[in-house]
Amino acid sequence: MNESVRPGTAAAQATSPGNPAYLSGFGNGFETEALPGALPIGRNSPQRCAYGLYAEQLSGSPFTAPRASNERSWLYRIRPTVGHWGKFEKIEAGLWRTAPCAEVDMPLAPLRWDPLPIPEGQALSFIEGIHTVTTAGDAAAQSGMASHIYLATRSMRDEYFYNADGEMLFVPQQGALRLWTEFGIIDIVPGEIAVIPRGVKLRVELHGEAPARGYLCENYGGAFTLPERGPIGANCLANPRDFLTPVAAYEDREAPSTLVVKWGGNLWRTQLAHSPLDVVAWHGNYAPYKYDLRRYSPVGPVLFDHADPSIFTVLTSPSETPGTANIDFVIFPERWMVAENTFRPPWYHMNIMSEFMGLIYGVYDAKTGGGFVPGGFSLHNCMLPHGPDMASFEAASHAELKPHKLEGTLAFMFETRFPQRVTRFAAEAPQFQQDYPSYGQALRRHFDPSRP
Repeated sequence: MNESVRPGTAAAQATSPGNPAYLSGFGNGFETEALPGALPIGRNSPQRCAYGLYAEQLSGSPFTAPRASNERSWLYRIRPTVGHWGKFEKIEAGLWRTAPCAEVDMPLAPLRWDPLPIPEGQALSFIEGIHTVTTAGDAAAQSGMASHIYLATRSMRDEYFYNADGEMLFVPQQGALRLWTEFGIIDIVPGEIAVIPRGVKLRVELHGEAPARGYLCENYGGAFTLPERGPIGANCLANPRDFLTPVAAYEDREAPSTLVVKWGGNLWRTQLAHSPLDVVAWHGNYAPYKYDLRRYSPVGPVLFDHADPSIFTVLTSPSETPGTANIDFVIFPERWMVAENTFRPPWYHMNIMSEFMGLIYGVYDAKTGGGFVPGGFSLHNCMLPHGPDMASFEAASHAELKPHKLEGTLAFMFETRFPQRVTRFAAEAPQFQQDYPSYGQALRRHFDPSRP
């Protein structure tokens, strides 16, 4: 493995597999090289590239997209992607599903699952360990999403992958991952996320070889971007400077390798004689990145009542309808609760959006009665009712309303405008909580017309 950064560039710092280096900022036009002079100056496609490299453009948007939403990067690599190509065979997708997918009909009710156990004695790579829970929209129409759980017990060694159907948002819940991408190396642990754009090749390793479990959002629609802050103004929420993109690092490896591509809802495999992670230098704004969710700066009510949960949006995938997201990625982090004369947990509601929720660690303040634990997940679909369980309601209704800090908790939500269809695997999983749909029936009647 050969890795370095050109001295004097925007992020000149040493990098090694043990300590990846990053470039700071969201959506910036970056440039980085692992060998000095590998990047052409003042042009994208010279007649002859330095070091005998090939120039290749990777476009994440149509060529004519407005400048603000135009995404592309130029890669300078040992072989172009067409040189990493062979005869593909369709392979079994396992439990990976793609929208549209209507395998089962579920009851009209809130749904919840216990954590999927990490199998012992079974070798699962990231690709082999994908368990799709819900799908929404239509991948071929480039709209909607899928919610997955990944279980991994082994690293991908001579195996590589890219997703042509959508970009991937990794949300680790247990165990650290090392994402070796063609743009560089990303390390993530629980409490952090990573986004791998559509078409970017990678290899997923278990950092330290400990088994890993986490959530994965597959975004078929518009690329994730930062939400508008509106009246909040220029600061708080997810600040652009906290997003990190890897510096260039490449593999010059001539050895048998396998490349798997997800395209059209299917998995396809070919054999290569070399590593496809051979990008020596790159520049542009279409690249993978990571973010530490603990750097999210929440805002909220400081006198009474609730603000809408949109104030907790980290990333959004826009749709063609202004203000209506293809996907919102929302978190519920540590924060102070100070509102007076206010029921502080989330209120009871029905929502046009569909909510897939997970818990990374801690206790979620609307579900303190047990059953929603780290690694678990729930689905509250379009226009179906949900809200706090009885224990949360009773405790919050009688609590002394002094300033209180929610600590040691981190929950999240994949929220989409599309109804989410549950897969057969999820419907039949033993972790499906059969009694959860009736949790609202435990709520007591408190109505007394004689007492206002």
